[in-house]
Amino acid sequence: MKRILVIDVGGTNLKISTSERRESLKIPSGKAMTAGRMAAEVRKAIEGWKYDAVSIGYPGAVKGGRPAHEPHNLSGGWMRFDYQKAFGAPVKIVNDAAMQALGAYTGGRMLFLGLGTGLGSALVAEGLLMPLELAHLPYRRGRTYEDYLGMRGFVRLGRKKWTRHVHEVVDVLKGGLQADYVVLGGGQTKKLKTVPPGVRTSDNLCAIRGGRRLWDAPEHRRRPSLVTGSNRF
Repeated sequence: MKRILVIDVGGTNLKISTSERRESLKIPSGKAMTAGRMAAEVRKAIEGWKYDAVSIGYPGAVKGGRPAHEPHNLSGGWMRFDYQKAFGAPVKIVNDAAMQALGAYTGGRMLFLGLGTGLGSALVAEGLLMPLELAHLPYRRGRTYEDYLGMRGFVRLGRKKWTRHVHEVVDVLKGGLQADYVVLGGGQTKKLKTVPPGVRTSDNLCAIRGGRRLWDAPEHRRRPSLVTGSNRF
């Protein structure tokens, strides 16, 4: 198996690990984090690590293996950055929620929602990964799903009301997307007062497993999505 360097890019932290490590390193990100700064700080943090390929979970839509737009919760420079040159190895980029969904998937039709600085989403149906962009769709009172379920929503609503909205959105999206089950991931899941019935939360290794699975999938079984790119595994 290849040694895969996995970089999970979030609005608050970068989480970095390899397929050979169980623990992740964390680097603060935030509004000042550009693609170039991300690469430089990751290279500095992992000096001496050995890897053959890189998987990057990007907080936004990905098209043709590259960011389709600049991220909402970071700085710019992500769309045209040369990731392969920066890391000196082959690189695959997928939506960050999609990478975590790959690691959490256990069969059937699964909806993954990432509760973090923003809101990530992905659907895996019979092994076919379909990244979604639900975060900025209208939800209620002129605000989006992310405005309610992301960190801004938690701060504005408080833990109790925020948890109630998580329950409501999970129920609506599970039915609308005909999911067999829902998995919640992201750092904000720890703040839920209660987990919605029948829903499980992902563990800290999901992104690492997902980043590895991007390279494990046999080439003949991967199929491109019309919008963001997908993988069957």
